[in-house]
Amino acid sequence: MAVALPRSSMTSVRERATSLRAVDLLLLAYLGVVSIAALFRVTAPVRWWLLTAHGLFLILLFLLTRPGLGPVGRTIREIYPLFLLPGLYGELDFLNAGLPAYDQVVQRWELFLFGTQISQEGWRSAPSWFWSTVLHAAYLSYYLIVSAPALYFAWRGDLAGVRRFVLVVMTTFVICYLAFIFFPVAGPYYAFSPPPAWFTDNLPARLVYEALASGSSYGAAFPSSHVAAALAATLTAARVSRRMGLLLLIPTVLLTVGVVYCQMHYGIDAVAGLAVGGVVSWAWGRGLGVSGKW
Repeated sequence: MAVALPRSSMTSVRERATSLRAVDLLLLAYLGVVSIAALFRVTAPVRWWLLTAHGLFLILLFLLTRPGLGPVGRTIREIYPLFLLPGLYGELDFLNAGLPAYDQVVQRWELFLFGTQISQEGWRSAPSWFWSTVLHAAYLSYYLIVSAPALYFAWRGDLAGVRRFVLVVMTTFVICYLAFIFFPVAGPYYAFSPPPAWFTDNLPARLVYEALASGSSYGAAFPSSHVAAALAATLTAARVSRRMGLLLLIPTVLLTVGVVYCQMHYGIDAVAGLAVGGVVSWAWGRGLGVSGKW
């Protein structure tokens, strides 16, 4: 016997459904794919921890779609996906554990496109402690590039700008992460011998290698999510604030060069990252500009 929901409950369900935004639907779809992959790839008890974490996301989304959120709540509502990134990235390591990497395939693409393994030969052909320092620092600037604009727009009270920025950046990450799940590539950091000690004898390099040792996920090289997200962030920030876009331009260029020169990514990883970041930014830029519903 069917039990009819009270009219007020049905109205509340409809309101929550219509209050879901594009970024919420994007994350729901992505976590659905990851949950299915976890069922087949990850053994207990880690599998259940991952699925529990995804369930907690549903609770978070339920809380953030409540009516009557105050100013702080509305700001968190717009910016919350960025806080999920460390967890989304970290679970890739569990999903890809034990899988074969496709580095040999990517290395063949590298040879076809550049005629050499430029991630291995770049620093050798132009050895420089100075550029090692600068470009490792640029690698670290990635964390600011993908987050600072959202925080700045939120501080200005421009929640529409935050929403636009977060949607484009999260779409870029989701595309990259799906590529990592179904086409894992370890990258030159793991495939080749590391650069000599003098090359990494600087503070930014030490910080980068400490971060990689403690939090790097296996298989997350192609395309370079660092390059893709940095470019998407810069282009989208520029649409909201030209000044912010110009501020991000130099570190984004240096980061793109640095991931290859410092042997973190293959050259083809960076090229693919530029393509993903550019296309996503262009596509959402047109779509958001036309419809405004996001």
